[in-house]
Amino acid sequence: MCLAIPARVILMSDNRMAEVDIHGVTRTVSLDLTPEAELGSWVLIHAGFAIQVVDEQFAAESWDLIKQIVWVDDDVPAEASA
Repeated sequence: MCLAIPARVILMSDNRMAEVDIHGVTRTVSLDLTPEAELGSWVLIHAGFAIQVVDEQFAAESWDLIKQIVWVDDDVPAEASA
């Protein structure tokens, strides 16, 4: 199973690389597959590439689903494992 993670573009460079914010963690990704991405855009990240531009509501809904997928040990509260 593959999973794409929503992130917000916070810095762009001339070579179509960008810094993205993934819930407070920054990563460098390629924007080659999403030429329409702009500073502030929400994008789905997979394997170091932004693969789709999405709106903020879709990004928030995706994070809600991702949180539901997280494996939780019966002895550990959900908040501690996230």
